[in-house]
Parts: sequence; structure tokens; C-alpha cells
Amino acid sequence: MPDRHSDGAVSTLLISVCPGPPACAAVHTYLFVDGLDLVARSDSRMAGLDPRRLLRPGGPLYPTEMPGTVELATQGHPETGPGTLTVRIRLRGETVIWSDLMYPGLDGRPVDEVRFRLEQYLGEVERAYAAWEDGP
Repeated sequence: MPDRHSDGAVSTLLISVCPGPPACAAVHTYLFVDGLDLVARSDSRMAGLDPRRLLRPGGPLYPTEMPGTVELATQGHPETGPGTLTVRIRLRGETVIWSDLMYPGLDGRPVDEVRFRLEQYLGEVERAYAAWEDGP
């Protein structure tokens, strides 16, 4: 039986930002795909990058028709394993595709690709950036 994300099903993106101290060590971005924390499920030693880097208008999360590899998260101590989490992002029509993923879905099977409706995706990136800029 094919994975839900490999059959062209549409996912939902939700983004939030941790403000840093005292809540945690540094400001970082949370990326939730269908309610699952993409970074934590991919590698719990990593934290999402700073929202200034990921969410800025025209920044790396903004899709183009030319696929691009985007760094989403980094590890504090890369000597213990791969130091970054990357995803390949591309735009196909009105669909944003994230590929080269590898995290367990709700059913435990690996998720290697997700698709978002362009309108929802861009709306969420813009909403999260505006919320972060406005502060808590």
C-alpha cells in the first residue's frame, strides 16, 4: 500500500517560532507537516533555523520552478552525525513539493515527499513571518 504522501495527497504546513531564552537556547523555527514536527521526527538532535533566515520574504522556503535544496535545521554538535537537515523544494503549477525527506509518518512508515497547495503554503510562510516580526 503506498504511503499517503507518495500518492499525491495534499499536506498542510504550520509554522511556529520559539522565541529563544528563557524558553530554549536560541530562536528557532518549528515546521509542522500534517501536525507532525518535521525537524524532531527527522532528527531530534536538531533545531529549526532562525526565522530571519527561513521565513523572510523571497527567502529559501519560497518555491520556484527550478528545484532547490534548502537547509531547514542544524545540529548543535555536528560531530555526532549529519550537521544539517535539508529538503528539496520545487513548484509545479499550484503545488509546492518537498522531497528528499525521511521521517516517520503517523503510521510509522517513512515519508519521503509531501505536497502543499501553493495558496496555503505561501499564506502560512507569510503568516508565520509576520507573527514573528510582531513578537509575542
